[in-house]
Amino acid sequence: MYGAARPPYSSGRLPKREQQLGICSMNRLLLKLAVTAVAGILLFSNPTVAQIPPPQKRAEHVEITKAPELEMAHDDTAIVRWTTTNPRGDDEHYGIVHYGTDPEDLSQTAKGHIRLNRAHPETIFRVRMQDLKPQTTYYYKVSSMGADGESDGVESPVNHFTTPAPGDPIVNYPADRSLPSAKITATPQPK
Repeated sequence: MYGAARPPYSSGRLPKREQQLGICSMNRLLLKLAVTAVAGILLFSNPTVAQIPPPQKRAEHVEITKAPELEMAHDDTAIVRWTTTNPRGDDEHYGIVHYGTDPEDLSQTAKGHIRLNRAHPETIFRVRMQDLKPQTTYYYKVSSMGADGESDGVESPVNHFTTPAPGDPIVNYPADRSLPSAKITATPQPK
């Protein structure tokens, strides 16, 4: 009558309470795996790569539509700005200024990075030249190229500017004189 003690799980089945605990443990494990997978997808995916379209075909002819001009200058720095038709091709582009103190020797180079806007028919380039000397005349010409180093095939004639004395900056912005000048109006304050 009292034979050998039977192991509690000899039938191969777990009691109901332990079955429920096993299901809860499984659900927690699956939940952890799902959360980890979603976090990994969000952290390590790069959706912008999928949004970058291939480069456009390069423009056959690029021309300068607004001549290069000095936007601003300090005694040791200057920014030159010019506008061209959109060169297309690589979205990554560089404006280039070849400059020097002798119009026959423009051996110094400054480059300014831009990203082309495919929707615009024109591109504005701005390039900063640094380590200039105060009260010195610099000669320069501008061009542009894609990130691959290929020239856009446009180059300006040689221009010049003179850096100001220390503490006497030149500001020539906005350069578009066709825009109306701003009007300042004052509203009387109640007393």
